[in-house]
Amino acid sequence: MIRQLATADFGERGVDAVVQALARPAAAATREALGRVADIVDEVRRHGDVALLELTKRFDGVALSADQLRVSEAEWAEAEAAVGGTLRAALVEAARRIDSFHRHQLPRSWWVRDEHGSLLGQQVTALDRVGCYVPGGTAAYPSTVLMTLLPARVAGVRELVVVSPPGPDGRLNPVVLAAARLGGCTEAYKVGGAQAVAALASGTATIRRVDKIVGPGNIYVALAKRLVFGEVGIDTIAGPSEVVVIADAGAAAAHVAADLLAQAEHDVLARPVCLTDAPGLAAEVAAEIPRQLTRLPRAAIAEAAVRDHGAVVVTKDLAEAVEIANRLAPEHLELAVADPFAWLPAVRHAGAIFLGRHTPEVVGDYLAGPSHVLPTGATARFASGLSVEDFVKRSSLIHYSPAGLAAAWPHLAALAAAEGLLGHAEAARRRVEARVEGAE
Repeated sequence: MIRQLATADFGERGVDAVVQALARPAAAATREALGRVADIVDEVRRHGDVALLELTKRFDGVALSADQLRVSEAEWAEAEAAVGGTLRAALVEAARRIDSFHRHQLPRSWWVRDEHGSLLGQQVTALDRVGCYVPGGTAAYPSTVLMTLLPARVAGVRELVVVSPPGPDGRLNPVVLAAARLGGCTEAYKVGGAQAVAALASGTATIRRVDKIVGPGNIYVALAKRLVFGEVGIDTIAGPSEVVVIADAGAAAAHVAADLLAQAEHDVLARPVCLTDAPGLAAEVAAEIPRQLTRLPRAAIAEAAVRDHGAVVVTKDLAEAVEIANRLAPEHLELAVADPFAWLPAVRHAGAIFLGRHTPEVVGDYLAGPSHVLPTGATARFASGLSVEDFVKRSSLIHYSPAGLAAAWPHLAALAAAEGLLGHAEAARRRVEARVEGAE
């Protein structure tokens, strides 16, 4: 069912050949999909709420009026009342841990004084208004609500807006709303798809525009975020989920197989990969996957992902396994080995790293603390997971003393002359000369 590879089978090209075998081309949006999304974004820009209501009826099968788009206080209260017991306790604990972790990320404003008495520094300010997209459909994702809202709240964002497609009853999932309230959401709207992204970016009579849009969605949501980038900020263009598990001979095959299937059940395009220097473990993992698969409600999805995108790879040693992992730059990387901390310095590219045999990736999905919104599709080579820093801006602060400007003048004049910008030099010269004349 799952591909079994070995770098030794490819000779000197072992690592390159395995990486190539596991590679998949970046998801290419069809011309038709791009055109559809562009039309939707343009329609919302031109017609606002009227377009939102028509598109929600067309795509979600729900007829709403403009005054029904925003979640009412009664709906908030009903949702919170509907979610209790162990689920509410789990949401509260997850929120507590996510909030606590992200407080360690808070950047600070600072000043330094140079040798001439001039002040240089950085001022950190939070964004004013952020939109969080929450997928709808057959499943509810309260964890994603917490993982996007809480870093923004910790950063100091004052207005946190949630958008999500309405269900057949014209309401948002109560679990999503309960999580949104815990996460600090200040307003929520029953609209999804590319039209929701367009509304957040451009604003309508009902939904005021935001400064940044975060959160995962389908291909239409991703394309819409790409189209509106520049008008507003975005977090990332998310792709299918992926995990790479590096395991040694001491790892339990049942645990490794379970971790692979946990990713595979997300999506038929998910990529579950195991890299191991133990041929025996590789065979056991490959045999264990079909046994566990039968117990999963989403077995058909997981089976397709394992079959089409999964692999168990035998490497000559753990160093080679880490090399392959760095080349893949996965969203999630597990180090299920005897001494994970010894291998950690060798890991260069991964969205999140899970160390040790008692750290399944699922703890990162729900409870550990770091946001589970992570770079996919090898973008961990240059990108990071969602954090407090995504919701703040840094302004440079410069306060020159008269002595500092006088000392800088010869260098300013030389650089301005080299670039042919006399006006630049004049702006400094006039101040320096005025100070000299005043002193006389």
